[in-house]
Amino acid sequence: MHSRPSKEELLSSPTKPFAVDGADSASSLLEKMADTAFQGRQLGQAFAAWKAMLADPECTILMGLSGAMVPAGMRRLVRFMIENRLIDILTSTGANFFHDIHETKGFHHYQGSADMDDEALGEVMVDRMYDVLADEVRFREHDLWIGSFAARLDQSRPYTTREFLYLLGKEVGRDCPEDGIVTAATKHNVPLFCPAIGDSSIGIGVAESRHRGENRLMFDMMADVLEITNAVADSKATGVIYFGGGTPKNYTQQSEVVAILMDRGKEGHRYGIQIVTDAPHWGGLSGCTLAESQSWGKIAKGATMVDCHCDSTIAMPLLVSALAEQTELIKNRRPPSFDMGRVLKIRLPSASGDGH
Repeated sequence: MHSRPSKEELLSSPTKPFAVDGADSASSLLEKMADTAFQGRQLGQAFAAWKAMLADPECTILMGLSGAMVPAGMRRLVRFMIENRLIDILTSTGANFFHDIHETKGFHHYQGSADMDDEALGEVMVDRMYDVLADEVRFREHDLWIGSFAARLDQSRPYTTREFLYLLGKEVGRDCPEDGIVTAATKHNVPLFCPAIGDSSIGIGVAESRHRGENRLMFDMMADVLEITNAVADSKATGVIYFGGGTPKNYTQQSEVVAILMDRGKEGHRYGIQIVTDAPHWGGLSGCTLAESQSWGKIAKGATMVDCHCDSTIAMPLLVSALAEQTELIKNRRPPSFDMGRVLKIRLPSASGDGH
């Protein structure tokens, strides 16, 4: 039976009124928010937890990303995370990877509004994602381009989504105005996983190409599960960061469960941060707390956990801008490296600091 804290212990940490002192950095803003309350405090604590992951020499950092984050303008933030190794593995939706390729090829998403006439938009082939617009004609062109890319791959064997996206990044990177998520991940050997790749314009493009008899490309989804699980199991410790819920969150979470079943001696992720808008009382995975995940063995006992209920388009710019100011922390981090061939292999940094 746990002893009850005394009144003095309960009232030992006062909230600090947010000082209007012209904070000159995102870091100082989030540090002050950590002394307030509610979701502002949680966002400040998420910043501290992410820094703890980066400072932990044993920690491999995995991120799950859902929602229309690229159309909403978050693409360069995710690219920054990849290029500066604020994350080591990214799992996202096929939609985000497709939208990223669309922008990497030099095209755009556009500002609209949430109360537009959708029938009128459909008549001129303009798609709406809440208050963001896109050109359906260009989307279809890119669907077909991805299908033609799939048809050029070796049809005699299956591909993991991780290998497919790595090769796709190479192809897109041959001629692009600036790197995006997929091309940056290829250049920096950061694995991308897409467990629901068929549920996206990537899947649409590959399927349409198959319909015309161009390809018989098969995705080996179980090999994907083994690859991300082995990366987790081979790491001394792991931390997870989620912007949104859905499949990317559960897919990353379950890597610990698979590792436990494989008798790899794992006990759950050491760190966890989630930025979600879903509520836990509906019973779904997207809104469940990280503490709930401990009952499944997905998050370790005694883990550092932060649940923040916030729109990712608010939280991500603040967090990444603040982390970008942590130049020494980023410079001194020795992340794992990956062999990105047909089978993913993780190499942990050695004590000598050579990264192998």
